[in-house]
Amino acid sequence: MTRLTFLSLLASVFGLLPSFAQAAEPSPVYELRIYTCNEGKLDALLARFRDHTCRLFEKHGMGNIGYWVPVDKENGSETTLIYVLEHKSREAAKASFAAFGADPEWQAARKASEEGGKILAKPPESIFMTPTDYSPTLTITKSEKPRAFEMRTYTTVDGKLDALHARFRDHTMKLFSKHGMQHLAYWVPTDKEKGAGNKLIYILIHDSKDAGLESFKAFRADPDWVKAKAASEEANGGPLTIQPQAEGVKSVYMRATDFSPLK
Repeated sequence: MTRLTFLSLLASVFGLLPSFAQAAEPSPVYELRIYTCNEGKLDALLARFRDHTCRLFEKHGMGNIGYWVPVDKENGSETTLIYVLEHKSREAAKASFAAFGADPEWQAARKASEEGGKILAKPPESIFMTPTDYSPTLTITKSEKPRAFEMRTYTTVDGKLDALHARFRDHTMKLFSKHGMQHLAYWVPTDKEKGAGNKLIYILIHDSKDAGLESFKAFRADPDWVKAKAASEEANGGPLTIQPQAEGVKSVYMRATDFSPLK
């Protein structure tokens, strides 16, 4: 045995050489955050994100995915900012926000932005999420033409979330694509108080809101969808989402902000 071979063997035995079977990187977690502003303060909030917050998030290890404002007044077009962050883990998210909050630049920016009054009407809503097994790999894309993003939240009857996942996996996603809808990502909340076990949250991309409405009209009339919906409800003793449907399925059409990575 040569000296080099002996040393290599010795190093591997004592863990001095990297293993060929490296532990897999943990899957990232996603955080949906919803901010509600005081009247007239949305532009100030957007300016703070554009000029400071997004960059400081990245500085402290958070990934900016997309930033949106609802397009309809009833959903908060004048008061609401919705965005998604990517974290390495829940623990990393906690550490990142602690560092962000303590950052002198953030503290100065926040103070300056609120000289004319407090921006937020209430604390931000935060929902930690993990992708479903059928969610596509989240890819940040940009379009030269403005696109419409639709966030949909389904609340299921107790015990029926798995059946809803099966319907999406086996039928719904394929039919969405058939009718011109693009998939961004499909997530489930990780905390019980935020809907773990009975909520599905996903975002679709449309050419416009009108195109999205037309796509859903064609989707709902599709015989394959009618058949799949009926079969899943017969097998599971009725509708999978809570009724009335307006309570079980919520849709928010959104436009990307000018500083959103995803557009």
